[in-house]
Formats: sequence, C-alpha cells, structure tokens
Amino acid sequence: MSIDLLAGASELSSLGLERGTSPPTSLERFPDGGAWRIEIPSVEGLGPMRAVVDEAKKLDVPLHRISQGSGVMMLTDDEITSMLAFGEESAVEVCLFLGPRGHWDIGAAAVSSSRGAGPRARGIEQLGQCLEEMRRAADLGVRNVLVADEGVLWAGHQLRVAGVLPADFRFKVSVLVGPVNPMALKVFAGLGGDSINVPSDLSIGQLSGLRSASPVSLDMYVESPDDMGGFVRHYDVPELIRVAAPIYLKFGLRNAPSLYPVGRHLDEMAIATGRERVRRARLALDIVERLGGAPAPMSGFDDPSLPLPSHFAFS
Repeated sequence: MSIDLLAGASELSSLGLERGTSPPTSLERFPDGGAWRIEIPSVEGLGPMRAVVDEAKKLDVPLHRISQGSGVMMLTDDEITSMLAFGEESAVEVCLFLGPRGHWDIGAAAVSSSRGAGPRARGIEQLGQCLEEMRRAADLGVRNVLVADEGVLWAGHQLRVAGVLPADFRFKVSVLVGPVNPMALKVFAGLGGDSINVPSDLSIGQLSGLRSASPVSLDMYVESPDDMGGFVRHYDVPELIRVAAPIYLKFGLRNAPSLYPVGRHLDEMAIATGRERVRRARLALDIVERLGGAPAPMSGFDDPSLPLPSHFAFS
C-alpha cells in the first residue's frame, strides 16, 4: 500500500516517521474481477436475515454473503428454503454450517481446558451426520456450507467430484480450524476448500504469506467475536484488500453473547446483533472512504463464484 493510504500518513511524515517496506500487492481476484466482498456472519434464520438485509440497505453497506453458525440441523426445510428464496430476491448468498460438531458430542475432552478435538466431527457417526447434512442442504438448494473438519471436507469434496453433490456446491472452511501458515492453506485448498477462513490475529505480513501459497478465496473477521479473540481491525481493511485479495471481509461483534445453537428464545438478540454487525461494517467502510477509498474494486452481486485452487488427487 502506498504511504498515502496509511492512516495519519501526512502527520507521521511531518514528524519524520515513515513505514518500511510493505508486503506485495495481491493480483489475485474473484472470477468477476473483484478483489473483495462483504459477509455478515451469525445470521441465524430468516428473521435475522431480513433484519441484516434491511440494515444494509439503510446504511448503504454492500452485502454479498450471509453465513449461519448453528448448523443445518437447527433449521427446518421451510426455514432453509425461505432463506434461500430471500437471498435470491436480495442478491445475497446464503452459507449454512454443517453439524453436529465435537462441541455438541458426549466426549469430555471437548469441554476440558485443552478443548480436545474442538469443533471437528467425532467418529464415523458424526462424519456420517455431517455428510447427511450436506445431502439435505444440497437437495434444498443450498450451494455453500461451512465445514470445521478436514475429514468432512475431504469426504464432501470426493462426493462433489463423484457427482453425488452438485458441481457448484462450495465448501467454506471455518475459522475454528483456519490455517495459520502457507502450507496449511494449501492443504485446506487441496482437500476441497473453496473459501477459507483465517484467524483474525494474523499480521498483514503473515496474510501476505498465505496469499502467496494459493489463489483460493480468503475470509477474515475484521471484527471478531470475543470467543475468537475480540479483535477490532477496521483500520486494516485497505491493507487486507490490497495484500489478501480475493477476500471476504467478515464483521462479527465484540461484547455480544454466543448464539449457537439459536432458537426462538433468542430471536430478539439474534436480530439486534445482526443489525449491529452491519453497522460495524459501515464504520469500517467509512474509514476506507476517509483514507481515499479501497485500493482495488469490489465484486458485483450477480456472480458468487470463487477461484478454483488446485485439489489433491484421489483414487
């Protein structure tokens, strides 16, 4: 990034302070030529989705994708198809989390201080349950799912290649297992990941290193929930776009209760936090505009397709 896009650049220069060499600019793009998109996570049903889309219109926040965290299993068929229909009407892609996950299983390690296997699918039982969730979601028209287990990802990719799942079915790797080095990113992409969440505590230089390893789409919480660190990196957005494109900028919410798994008893909280996530996106976009604008073009809304990274072969 050129020095004039650095916040306070002129003031720093007047004090004789300048930043050293910046990481290289990414030339990778989404298939439509855009460098960045916006996602609002933790949108847990049609009610919160309507609120998020309404708030995005009010605050003029471009919205490409919403994602849900409670899981396909926590939504009825009617709820899923209603979200998809509203997404098509609003030109917003819908991504649903696969479940169940290790945190919901009976294994004691998941609640120990080490967290055990964390969100991964435990045993052949949960693996099969996640594959059932894929099939159900695909049959209902879902084309983007969140995955938090390497085995589930690899199995799903094989089903996609075999034609059991649609060819345009996409796998989004969860931040709960997100890669933190370039080779790990290549592994997740090789296993079939189409859009890969990376932890929000990575430096700009570390993100540049990941980008050098693969053209796969990256996802990153610009503001992360407390249980993922609670980082607020609004001022980093121009550099995130410049260095890590193509990238989904995600806006979580600090100081908010966990919603998973959501239900009607949490409707008001889900709607209120959804609206506030959109407001956080607006705050970050305002910063970008004050700094001179985004360093690369944003994607449009008609084509949710993603770059195609290299995949591992299998027999």
